[in-house]
Amino acid sequence: MSETAIKTRLYVSAPLTAQTPLLLEGDQAHFLSRVLRLQSGDAVALFNGRDGLWRATVQELRKKQVDLRIESQLKPQTTVPDCRVCFAPIKFGKIDYLAQKMTELGAAALQPVLTQYTNVNRVNTERLHSNAIEAAEQCERLSIPDVHEPVSLPELLAAWPKDLPLVFADESGACPPVRDQLNTAPVPNGWGILIGPEGGFAPEEGELIRAQPYTIGIGLGPRILRADTAALSLLAITQTYWGDWHQAPHFMP
Repeated sequence: MSETAIKTRLYVSAPLTAQTPLLLEGDQAHFLSRVLRLQSGDAVALFNGRDGLWRATVQELRKKQVDLRIESQLKPQTTVPDCRVCFAPIKFGKIDYLAQKMTELGAAALQPVLTQYTNVNRVNTERLHSNAIEAAEQCERLSIPDVHEPVSLPELLAAWPKDLPLVFADESGACPPVRDQLNTAPVPNGWGILIGPEGGFAPEEGELIRAQPYTIGIGLGPRILRADTAALSLLAITQTYWGDWHQAPHFMP
């Protein structure tokens, strides 16, 4: 059975090696047995972000457990470009959507950043991680973005690698448009993007960002974008210029 014939993909944390058993419990077991109603002998595809994509077959389904047997590798491990998305948390629900879409677009890491105008005081990173896993399972990605605990903007900038460009959306109109900034720039080994909160960066925060030697400010057009729209737009733009969007989908010849 080919990979395309296997409709169910699951992320697991366990190592994946040929001809080894794997026990699933909890929500994953419920999903396979009660939601999908798989039967003994049905195939699923598994990935853990390290060992590639593997075919496994259902051996036995019990009330709260599913026994699988890992059989063979379908695809070797692939990685995404080192693109670190730094974003001010937004309201519940929207941040779930943001985590899902940033995973689909190829973010390597998700870093919540607390700013003066951030109106969310608490970030559930476990929930962000769960949303990233769900998105990776659905978009045929073989890795999960790293999800970090929130840091303040000054902490982020102080610890940022000096050789890693950090692209930020500048809504002041003082920075050149994206085409002028990125079209002729050399492709870096990795980069970050920085998006402020719904109220934008405070004036002193903007000055601090622009004072860093590694930051690159770009304009995102004549309209004011919402924070989630700006984050996804900037990620898509930098992926187009610097990322892996020149590659064809894996199922294409």
